[in-house]
Amino acid sequence: MKARSGATGGHDARGSAGPPRPARRRRLDPEEEALWKAVARSARPLHPSRPEPAPPEALPVAQPARPDTPARSPVPAPIAPFRIGAAARPAAAPPQPPAPEGPPALEPRAVERLRRGKARPEARIDLHGLTLAEAHPALTSFLIGAHGRGLRVVLVITGKGRERDEGGPIPIPRGILRQHLPRWLAQPPLARIVQGAIPSHHRDGGEGAWYVCLRRARGS
Repeated sequence: MKARSGATGGHDARGSAGPPRPARRRRLDPEEEALWKAVARSARPLHPSRPEPAPPEALPVAQPARPDTPARSPVPAPIAPFRIGAAARPAAAPPQPPAPEGPPALEPRAVERLRRGKARPEARIDLHGLTLAEAHPALTSFLIGAHGRGLRVVLVITGKGRERDEGGPIPIPRGILRQHLPRWLAQPPLARIVQGAIPSHHRDGGEGAWYVCLRRARGS
């Protein structure tokens, strides 16, 4: 009986034993600790720290959109007072420079020589019976050619014009070629070669013809 109870007691002692305790770590002695610190100082990290990214630049603050300012329309001119049924007034045309009425005046001595017949025309052209559209280019060609030949005085016959209007739909003034001749002589291209003009002597046509004096051509 004693032996069985002893065996039973021994079995209970083995069955109540707890889990094994972990082994206690040994502390480093001073020499080992100094060696460990030296190794730790010489160690290189596997992933060195990356440089911190620069802070982003400040973006401009968006300004609220402003409504477009409408362009100011020009102030219209005031309307002149009017009456219903009255005729409209034509708009005033812009001022134009006055057209030259004729070539520059000749020197008195030259005028006197022409009127006394001491200076005779060296060539002549008869525009009598031509229209304005025909007479103008014919006169221009004649005078440019005479100037190129070195002539100084020529006679241009325009005619005195009809004594009365023929009664057409458009009234034609008397002596229309005679009225336009001084204006043609004062305009390009004749203005640069014409020195002056005066009505001719009665033996050369009187009021129906003109003495035209030309400038001296270069090289003549």
